[in-house]
Amino acid sequence: MEKLYYSIGETAEILQENVSAVRFWTKQFAQYVKPHRNGKGNRLFTAADIETLKQVKHLVKVDGLTLDGASRAMAGNRSKLDTKVKALESLKAIRAQLVEIKESL
Repeated sequence: MEKLYYSIGETAEILQENVSAVRFWTKQFAQYVKPHRNGKGNRLFTAADIETLKQVKHLVKVDGLTLDGASRAMAGNRSKLDTKVKALESLKAIRAQLVEIKESL
């Protein structure tokens, strides 16, 4: 990620979610995700906001927690959660590379 701000569409694409889910999570986890607004009122997300949304997605989609459960987990040890999410992202990237290598053989 090299940009300073990402639109909600770009953020949804990075998360591989739809825009409405990103908008909903932004409202539900407002204490953790605080997007900036441009002159038109569009949400602009920082890289830190996107990392937080990745944690939310992991808690809700992978771990199967409710929004209340995810909120409690976010209030707990976030560094442990961040490490877990980054490790899973790395493993997915490695898998994609291995699949690409396999297909090229």
